[in-house]
Amino acid sequence: MTPQEYVEEVLALVERIPEGRVMSYGAVADALAEVSGRTSARLVGNIMAKHGGGVPWHRVVSSSGRLPPGHEERARALLRAEGCPLRGDGVDMKAAAWYPRLDSQP
Repeated sequence: MTPQEYVEEVLALVERIPEGRVMSYGAVADALAEVSGRTSARLVGNIMAKHGGGVPWHRVVSSSGRLPPGHEERARALLRAEGCPLRGDGVDMKAAAWYPRLDSQP
């Protein structure tokens, strides 16, 4: 898989995250590891920072539920509007985490 194909796969997966649910950067990397050979949460974060404006970027957070750096207020407002469970300054990961069923991808 080329770097550009990986970018497209990350963005396609982020588009599938349901309203009110989130994935961590690492969960995105893990979900795509078998098809991509890549396992870097940091790479997913870089992709989201550079290319994520056209997808629901606010649904990708740190594994602890921390909101996207530099965009916390906007992300919190968007997630709150979607009914995402929040806790303190971030997301309640136990209640809000979503993981795709890869066998159900179109």
